[in-house]
Amino acid sequence: MQVIRKFVLLVMLAIGMAAAPAMAKEEVVKVKDRKAMTGATQVAVAAFNVGFIFESTDQIAKTGGMLGAFGGVTKAKSELVGVTPEMMQAIADAAYADFMDKLAAQGVATVPVSTLFADANIAKASEGNGPREAKIMLEKKSSGVATFVKPSALPGQIVLTGDLPEKDGGFMAIGKNIAAGGRQAAIASYVRETGIPVVSVVYLIDFSDQKRPGAFSFGGGVKVNANLSVVPDYSKVTVLGKKGQNDIVLQQQMSVDGDFIEQAEATGGTEKTAQAAANIGGGIAAAMGIGTPRIGKTRKYAFNAKPGNYEQGATQAATMANDVMVGQLAALR
Repeated sequence: MQVIRKFVLLVMLAIGMAAAPAMAKEEVVKVKDRKAMTGATQVAVAAFNVGFIFESTDQIAKTGGMLGAFGGVTKAKSELVGVTPEMMQAIADAAYADFMDKLAAQGVATVPVSTLFADANIAKASEGNGPREAKIMLEKKSSGVATFVKPSALPGQIVLTGDLPEKDGGFMAIGKNIAAGGRQAAIASYVRETGIPVVSVVYLIDFSDQKRPGAFSFGGGVKVNANLSVVPDYSKVTVLGKKGQNDIVLQQQMSVDGDFIEQAEATGGTEKTAQAAANIGGGIAAAMGIGTPRIGKTRKYAFNAKPGNYEQGATQAATMANDVMVGQLAALR
């Protein structure tokens, strides 16, 4: 009887914890205005990088069903295939053209690309043509691998310090930081000599929307819905001016649903059987007070991009982000 009471109490606690709603961010963007745009009559859009996530791993501790919920870790490993370099380039080009058009519509003049990249400082800040890959932390206990592409209209790829929060360490990270510092100094020299603020745009596009259960579920875990979205926190506009730096950071996901991707669970039958058996054993042990083994579920999902549809959806998500970012940028003048 004591064991049963303990088990019921654990279930009730799990329900209460899972049902607690997460606090959503109310503001669409977070703006740090350090007067970089004050008095500016034009800007130099020197960097515009669109990142595409192709691999991601999300995990939640203590989820996965009535028995498995007391010690397991549910993981969702997702992989996107079928996106070609040409498809990424088309999306980056369309997003950049839309951004520039919307700046013009807001009355924000821009330095011609040919003039901008003819400057020695801007040329020094360039890292080649890209693309650039980065291992990033999407959120706590979630990671991803992304490829960042520049628009064809920009002769070189420029990445400002802090634009790509890479998950690197050791000597490799030190070397990258030193190189990034030199490029940042070159950008600062351009701003100082010309008086023109430099604008850097970074958008990160995800192919799967990882949704955590809103309530206790006997089948629980990480639900993966195929859609396309511009990821908050990592997607931002940075303005470097003589008086300081402005940061416009996306706080809410710009998401588009549609027939962009084919999704299928890729977890093998043997894996599912082994995980189910381990979870049942772990749940019973937890209920009887014999400890809480860290055994959970791992689900693999395969996503296949639909040519034409994928580009359309990703571009739409990016242009939605442009609406928000350009409006805030123009308001900072």
